[in-house]
Amino acid sequence: MNPTRPPVLVVGAGPAGLVAALTLLKNGIPVRIIDKDPNPRIGQRGPIVWQRSLEVFNFLNVPEVNNLGKSMPVFRSYKPGTLEPLTETLMVPAMEPTPTIPFHAPKVIGQQLLDVILRRHLEKFSCSVEMGTELQTFDTKWVIGADGAKGVVRKQLGLAFLGETREDLRTVLGDICFRAVGLDRVHWHRFGSYTGRGVSLRPTDEIAEDGWQFMITANDIDLTKLAQSEELIMETLASLIPTEVTFNKLVWVNEFRVNNRMVNKFSEGRGFVVGDAAHVHSPAGAQGLNSAIQDAFNLGWKLALVEKGFADKSLLETYNAERLPVISEMLEITTAIFNKVVKTDAVSVQSPILSMLGINCRFSSIVLDEFAVPGKAINAYGILDQGNLEAGDRAPDAPNVLQVGRGESDVKTLFGLYRPSYHTVLVFAPSVAGATSIFGALEAYDNKVVQLVVVLPSSATSVTVASPVGLALIDQEGHAYSAYLVEAGQTKVFVIRPDGVIGAIVHGAKGVKKYFSGIFSGV
Repeated sequence: MNPTRPPVLVVGAGPAGLVAALTLLKNGIPVRIIDKDPNPRIGQRGPIVWQRSLEVFNFLNVPEVNNLGKSMPVFRSYKPGTLEPLTETLMVPAMEPTPTIPFHAPKVIGQQLLDVILRRHLEKFSCSVEMGTELQTFDTKWVIGADGAKGVVRKQLGLAFLGETREDLRTVLGDICFRAVGLDRVHWHRFGSYTGRGVSLRPTDEIAEDGWQFMITANDIDLTKLAQSEELIMETLASLIPTEVTFNKLVWVNEFRVNNRMVNKFSEGRGFVVGDAAHVHSPAGAQGLNSAIQDAFNLGWKLALVEKGFADKSLLETYNAERLPVISEMLEITTAIFNKVVKTDAVSVQSPILSMLGINCRFSSIVLDEFAVPGKAINAYGILDQGNLEAGDRAPDAPNVLQVGRGESDVKTLFGLYRPSYHTVLVFAPSVAGATSIFGALEAYDNKVVQLVVVLPSSATSVTVASPVGLALIDQEGHAYSAYLVEAGQTKVFVIRPDGVIGAIVHGAKGVKKYFSGIFSGV
């Protein structure tokens, strides 16, 4: 190992690698990130960012993803050979904005732009991607493989990549510029069928004012040959789009075969895999990019605590333990959606599960819940149930909280508290006095990695909170107490992990100490 180099090497500069690097940098861990390609990737690729991933970007303070991302277009299919609409379908079930879910709808943003945004955030930490650089040897303390399904890190770690290649639906995916008479730039259009010959077209100004992302499916065309010829692509598109088309240029193209594969484990020794390096699957449900981001975020905060000496390296074993069941269930879900598309030629499969807000690690060895009913079945890839909240679930948001007492803060929401570099201990109590024992228990921990917040009911006044205990918030409209299912007059403690997951729900100081004994070493 070279002692002058950063302790962490990230191999691969797609969204997974960039999020892993950014999470570590936000934790003060120096990172080197390399990519074998000489230039940054182009192409829209998987453009859908689901609600849970928008929350991750919020915790990382990357607001551009939500601000620049577009709303999901309505999917429109047409009567054969015409521009006469046949069906219009929302690709995702409508979700009303609620106080607990600030990002209530997915956003559409091409991966080319997403990569640019994330690289700019890395540069704030004087970290730039080293393009045209291939992995030779592991000469750093830790290696994160984010180098895709064909990457070398997984192979060097000796991890199996188990699964199958599906031949029943192959596609050519790409970006192109053209103008078509009578074809609006509002809808996501589909002509033909998935099971025969067809094309879907999504307008996107990220490419150009006449830019489109296309996906061609065909069972009577040599798609490998098609992907290699701009002329054939334009001819095929012209044959599928029933109006006059004037082509400008082909920007990017790739043949896509559906693979359903995942590693037998996500780490080996001091090496880890995230994203496509760890799992690949059908694009149905658009979970791949999002799962990759969430892999990286789960790993990043744990690796940072170990590298800084706050946690034992055994904490890193929970990366595999928490992500393996989630990804295993995700592969089952996306395969089921894919099979339905192939069988029924469905335009889309609406399911609230796709938002990823119900993903949990209730089964994890490092979460602690003193209120949970034992013996309940656990679905790692669950559907969000706001009437039930357990350790291992996503922590809900709550707006309109008012800071009182000492210190200065512009925090107005609970999500404004959560960041990837520390645990947040939320103490719901009728008065600050109820939190003093917990404050005492936390004195053993470095305030760089644990912060205490007392959440008081709306009935509290500034007189009752004049106290030196951490940060005190009044839940002015009751959203926090409602979201965390806390009754008035009750004292209940939630420990929010750096990844925005509830690590513990406990009665008091004893439970807080027990939870942190599974995270921190030497305390």
